Amino acid sequence: MALVWKQRLSRSVVLAVLTAGLPGTCALLPQVAVAQAAPAANTDIAGTWQGTLHLGKDLRAVIKIDKTTDGALKSTMWSIDQNGGPIPVKTTTFVGGALKLDIDAIGGTYEGKMSPDNATLTGTFTQGDRPTPLILLRATPETAWAIPAPPPKIPPMDPKADPGIEIATIKPSPPDAKGKNFGGAPRKFQTRNTTLSDLMMFAFDVQQKQILNGPAWMESDHFDLMLQPDLPGAPSEAQVRSMMRKLLADRFGLKFHKEQKEMAAYVLTVAKSGPKLTKSEGDPDSPHSFFFTQLGNLTFRNATMDDFAHGMQSAVFDRPVVNKTGVEGHFDGRLKWNPDETQFAVFGVKVVPSDAPDAPPPVYQAIQDQIGLKLDATRTQVDVLVLDHVEKPSDN
Repeated sequence: MALVWKQRLSRSVVLAVLTAGLPGTCALLPQVAVAQAAPAANTDIAGTWQGTLHLGKDLRAVIKIDKTTDGALKSTMWSIDQNGGPIPVKTTTFVGGALKLDIDAIGGTYEGKMSPDNATLTGTFTQGDRPTPLILLRATPETAWAIPAPPPKIPPMDPKADPGIEIATIKPSPPDAKGKNFGGAPRKFQTRNTTLSDLMMFAFDVQQKQILNGPAWMESDHFDLMLQPDLPGAPSEAQVRSMMRKLLADRFGLKFHKEQKEMAAYVLTVAKSGPKLTKSEGDPDSPHSFFFTQLGNLTFRNATMDDFAHGMQSAVFDRPVVNKTGVEGHFDGRLKWNPDETQFAVFGVKVVPSDAPDAPPPVYQAIQDQIGLKLDATRTQVDVLVLDHVEKPSDN
């Protein structure tokens, strides 16, 4: 799972609306003078637009809008201060001076209004439910911000390879560290503020309650970790998990055995309405993502039903989630619900459910209505890891 429970709890963006009235006309003026005084119709949206998001730290955004040969609009976005590559925009519409972008890849949207001189867009960029102001100005060759070149693409590692570890570092996390993160560059997998329990959950794709007989420090001691493979290429998610298992055995002295145990769990099945899932168009062998723009606002990409179940059990619930949908393939989707106090404990936050009349439904109803699946609380047999030996990590 691309623990892009990496909880990308991204912020949103709101823009003030600029308005301008048409110049007044006089009955004594010739008709041609009235036509000359009117501002140009704001129909020219193609070009490069740029503006700064003020989110505690300033982040510059660039959006390039092109017109295809058939007259359709196509856009790409960059967050140039985050050194990211191009972010595809799913749909671009511009009608009556109003621009709408669906930036589905990051769970975002933008709605802006063009000024009469075609030079300024004002509106709202939203990730999650919290908008943040953003004003986009039309760039010229003199004012355009340089877009950093994307990092060179690293070819994938041989899928049959079983990489070892060339470099590994483990150090205590800063005592004031908040949240936790799994991810990093293709050949430099990193975690931040993670416990041994977190690392085992990732390495073995299990929920916390499936790890038994562990010492108290495996929940209280936090570590920052970095892994680099000893073979060329970018490792797959499965290969990174394999590297993590080797690190746990080597540096933490981890030994365990597997058992089956009946415990409280959630079982994921298909609802009577049938699944409401969008097939992914990307390479099925590329990594999947599973991230939150805020608690209860999930985006997943290129995910199997096992990926979805494991993501929910690792990030949201306090018990395992067992996939019994029988649905094959890779899917993209969003899920929005009103979380309750039993959810997201892994993030170290206390959830207070919203009592707003327009709040989204609870997760069980949202899963059924929005993606056509069903989640039932029950007791069932699940695999568990029983620890036989573990110790605090050896020195780097």
